[in-house]
Amino acid sequence: MPSLRPLSFAAGMVLAAAAVPTLAEETASFAIDPEVKITSDQRTRGISDSLNRPGAKLSIEAVHESGLIGLVEFSSVSKKQFLDGAGLGMTLAGGYRFGDPEGWHFGAGLATELFPGAKFEAPHGFDMTTGTPTGFQTTRYNSTFAVVEIGYGELEGRVLHVLSKTYRGADTGGVCGTMLALMPDPTQALECYARGDHGSRGSWLFDLDYKYNLTPTTTLNLHAGYQKIAHFREANFSDYRIGVTHKRWGFEWNADWVTTNTRVRELYLAQDGDALRATDDNKFVVSISRRF
Repeated sequence: MPSLRPLSFAAGMVLAAAAVPTLAEETASFAIDPEVKITSDQRTRGISDSLNRPGAKLSIEAVHESGLIGLVEFSSVSKKQFLDGAGLGMTLAGGYRFGDPEGWHFGAGLATELFPGAKFEAPHGFDMTTGTPTGFQTTRYNSTFAVVEIGYGELEGRVLHVLSKTYRGADTGGVCGTMLALMPDPTQALECYARGDHGSRGSWLFDLDYKYNLTPTTTLNLHAGYQKIAHFREANFSDYRIGVTHKRWGFEWNADWVTTNTRVRELYLAQDGDALRATDDNKFVVSISRRF
């Protein structure tokens, strides 16, 4: 059974990462900003996508003076979490941002997250009479979102709304099936099945970020997030992060303490050989990135 994992944070951060543009008086132009990042653990909303191992990410961001922005991102993910996949996550996002970067500013856009080939098969029903799971179906991890942002200065708030049928495989098979397979007491899993066969369209993801410049080259980063998964309260959780970014020699050096508060931990376990690995542990994560 798969473990449930959260949305790629870049899908929301595409709006926050771009500087608020100024409309050119005569001709508009694009700015293309590639970035390569190496990290000790590929974390998304506090949960590891790389099974607690190092990962890499390539982001290419385009910003137009009119306010249009776009993002293409490729990241390494674990094949043991994103089953049958190529070990690759892709994010495509675009939107519009406007306002005063030192005052109120706003943004809106769309994003899709793809995991080529990744899918799993799980039961979408349970026969209480015979005590056997039924209705096996195949689910993919791909997701689509609407993104809205509002900020004031260095304070940024984002809301993401799931438009696709499922959110990273969160459906009856992915959630109820995982609990049935991994929880020693099947009561919660049976209660989950009793609610009927559902996807997770309509889920909400919330993020709040604040940056404080300690020095001209060092920034304190604070983050709080919450995800509310439609039809599956078992998958709701909050995450928090505190970290420091230091710019030196053309690189950005990051150190973050990441913590999560999950409700049903079995949804964040992944099979690694004969062992089950938790992907929601509190962890100190370091990374290095460079823009070109």
